[in-house]
Amino acid sequence: MESEIKKYKIKETPNGEFEIIDLEYLMNNKFDMITTPHRAGFYHVLWIEEGYGTHYIDFKPIKVEKNSLIFIDLESVNLYDKEGDYKGKSLIFTDNFFCQSVLDFKYIKSSILFNDLYGIAKITPIHFEEELKAIFNQITEESKFGQDESHQMILQKLVHLFLLQSERALRKQGVKELAPSPSLTIVNNFRELLEEYYKKEKSVKWYSSQLNLSEKQLHKATKEILGKTPKNAIDKRVVLEAKRLLSHTIQPVKEIAYDLGYDEPTNFVKYFKRHTGTTPLDFRGQF
Repeated sequence: MESEIKKYKIKETPNGEFEIIDLEYLMNNKFDMITTPHRAGFYHVLWIEEGYGTHYIDFKPIKVEKNSLIFIDLESVNLYDKEGDYKGKSLIFTDNFFCQSVLDFKYIKSSILFNDLYGIAKITPIHFEEELKAIFNQITEESKFGQDESHQMILQKLVHLFLLQSERALRKQGVKELAPSPSLTIVNNFRELLEEYYKKEKSVKWYSSQLNLSEKQLHKATKEILGKTPKNAIDKRVVLEAKRLLSHTIQPVKEIAYDLGYDEPTNFVKYFKRHTGTTPLDFRGQF
């Protein structure tokens, strides 16, 4: 086990921070890398044409099966199954590639495909499969196209179209998305801020102040959308990162405590036990 969770980034290509990779190639040539827990600084779309096994995304087991699409948010810790079989394609891209406008940024951050408000998005069997294949083939062909003034924009628009059609397929599968509302906007902004500052800031007062809200307004919004208080949401994010570091690294508990913003490791131990029912070392022992 490593002293830290490996983090991988996309290498810059003529297409920008975007790539389509054959899954069999990954399993044959990058086996040790992808079957070790790793944090990817990009979005994944796994198109499983044939396969079996269990893919893990932040401790959540996802069945690998024929004719399915799996969507993985950036910064998630994921793990390919050593005993599994993956045949198909992986489409990966970053915010730098996709977010060519403010609207693009708002879309990707609220998409039901990359949003744990709806759990891990998996489509099986694939509704609108022919339409999605046609768009995917266009993406593949455009990615091979020589550079010109329109190339990057066309490629991004095709990926956007693929995601929109995937959302339609996910809705067809029965996923119900939250209706737009002031509370949903507040929660999305809060979660975005939390993702950036959870290690340093754990006070509801600080987050509400940054969002120009009263603590009562933030509490009302999170209870309505998440079914939990802002403090519950902060604690959940801190505990998730603690679990990631405890299970996937050999980093000492003391260093994990400091990394998560605790001056006193004993306070972190008490905090972790209060929220999980077990000590950090006992939790690590399970893995």
